[in-house]
Amino acid sequence: MPESVEALLLDSFRYRFRGVKKLGDSTIAQLSHDDLTWRSNEECNSAAVIIQHMHGNMMSRWTDFMTTDGDKPWRNRDGEFTEPDATSRDELLAYWEEGWACTLTTLDGLNETDLTKEILIRGESLGVIDGVLRQLAHYSLHVGQLITIGKERLGKDWETMSIPRGESKAYNPGKRD
Repeated sequence: MPESVEALLLDSFRYRFRGVKKLGDSTIAQLSHDDLTWRSNEECNSAAVIIQHMHGNMMSRWTDFMTTDGDKPWRNRDGEFTEPDATSRDELLAYWEEGWACTLTTLDGLNETDLTKEILIRGESLGVIDGVLRQLAHYSLHVGQLITIGKERLGKDWETMSIPRGESKAYNPGKRD
């Protein structure tokens, strides 16, 4: 008997969020503390600020995901875009892991019937599927920014996490985990 569409969606959501986290993990692992706090100019965010913002967003959006507005009153979004409270690499990594743990634990706890329900984000009613997709797009954007910072900082020492240039024809995708 085939799985329901809802079960397939939940599986896909979980897989894709973990994939985004893995790209971020691989990027952060390549960056020194100096790289994490570097900004290309005054208008750009450092990787540390992006991590701090993602942490704040994840904790706010995914805490009590089904029952409270995703924009919690205790969140200080504007403060997320200032130099981070975390002063060491280990503290930044703890923010990163805590945010992802909150996100993934909540995703893992969703069931098929949850996908037909509504949630609130900033007072706006959204279907759960739309809310999850909104967050996936948001985190993908920020991990893409982290990757760009990594490439800018490391140049030729950057270790790609996708198909290396010039090797597209040799690429043979493996099975999904």
